[in-house]
Amino acid sequence: MKNNNILNFYKKTSLFTDLGFYTTFAKSLPNDIETLCSLLRNQIIHPFDLKDEEERNNPHSFYGDMTKISKTSLIYENDLFPTAIAMMAELLRRNPHFTIERKIEDKIHVCCRETSILLIAILKSKNIPARVRCGFTHAVSEIDGAGDHWIVEYYNELCKRWILVDPTMLYDQETLDYFNIDYSLTDMPRDKFIFAADAYLGLRNGKYKTEDIYYFSNPKTFGIKAAINELLHDFHSLMNNEILFCQSPKYLKDSKYELTNVEYIELDELAKLMLNPDKNFDALNYIWENTEKFRIISGGMNN
Repeated sequence: MKNNNILNFYKKTSLFTDLGFYTTFAKSLPNDIETLCSLLRNQIIHPFDLKDEEERNNPHSFYGDMTKISKTSLIYENDLFPTAIAMMAELLRRNPHFTIERKIEDKIHVCCRETSILLIAILKSKNIPARVRCGFTHAVSEIDGAGDHWIVEYYNELCKRWILVDPTMLYDQETLDYFNIDYSLTDMPRDKFIFAADAYLGLRNGKYKTEDIYYFSNPKTFGIKAAINELLHDFHSLMNNEILFCQSPKYLKDSKYELTNVEYIELDELAKLMLNPDKNFDALNYIWENTEKFRIISGGMNN
């Protein structure tokens, strides 16, 4: 696959991925994807690990001694750093040495969305087409199901293909074994990730059961509601608009996800196009430009 219009679109930055003043610095970071992801992963603590008391008090944790982090600090810093430029600025403010040896108290506490947009921001600074993809994975699940997750897809010019990368799950080998990850996280097999469109259509046609798919809300959200949420997040991400976890189209929240048959058919058609976003790029752009309700967002102060 090579369509220069599509690749050029994914070289563009959004308000979430533009690094501004830090673009030149980002260009200086490693070009090798494994080295870059390892470096990036060592700047971040996932809040799920920080709020786990057993993990927090484990001196042999992947992160090191998390007891050095004040209990008054925020476990989730996602709201503080919703953009790549905010994360980069804060990392360099806490410690200007952007190295793999970053002290644990100088790391930021963000989730898969933020880790992914920071990676694609760096890739875009190097003129590499990249996009966030939203869906579900067993790798982050604590039960026999697939939890919501955001990863990265970038175009490798040498291989002439899109490659999947999960920068958030780059732990030590012991942790990878615990999650049964026996594949490369910097060139993931596509069957190790359930794209949002696959999850949504799978629930609609009976491939998946309600309990198979869930969203890490509190309490967890299972089934079609979780899939619709990720479907629209993935659609926004495919359009270079990587909205926050707490944001979603207003019409969904207003209806409390109780949709009409016509609205389900509308989402069915969108999901089918999203199964092959490059082949259907023009059609997806047409929907983006002409279906206003998919773009009017609710969340945070926008209710």
